[in-house]
Amino acid sequence: MESKKKAGVAILVCNKTDFKPTKIKKDKEGHYIMVKGSMQQEELTILNIYASNTGAPRFIKQVLRDLQRDLDSHTIIVGDFNTSQSILDRSMRQNINKDIQDLNSALHQAELIDSFRTLHPKSTEYTFFSESHHTYSKTDHIIGSKTLLSKCKRTEILTVSQITVQSS
Repeated sequence: MESKKKAGVAILVCNKTDFKPTKIKKDKEGHYIMVKGSMQQEELTILNIYASNTGAPRFIKQVLRDLQRDLDSHTIIVGDFNTSQSILDRSMRQNINKDIQDLNSALHQAELIDSFRTLHPKSTEYTFFSESHHTYSKTDHIIGSKTLLSKCKRTEILTVSQITVQSS
């Protein structure tokens, strides 16, 4: 009997939240899901991305290109990017490669920012530990517009595998 591993991303919304989904897009492999909707009379788009550790920056850029018509100033992008976006996101301060620079440039052009890094510009907190390399890195990210950042009360890394955002 052959066993196949299956994985995928999800967006969970508390049933006490007044979120009304209007559009859902996802890929067949389960690497991303986007939900557009409204909450408290405000439009909101949530995109959850899982990028495998091979070619992650290029994959994320492609998802952003594919969904660019759906992404706007009311978009929050979350997920395991399997890549660090800045030198501070790694315990070993190696340089950021060209693919990651290109991803950061694409996010900047779309006027999207890393909310944790913006609110904690010098923090060295991590979400992943590599046993084989004995290094830590921040590979889980919450990206959004400056407009949404203004509604964010705080961001913090709670455990080595979870980031949370609390909004007003």
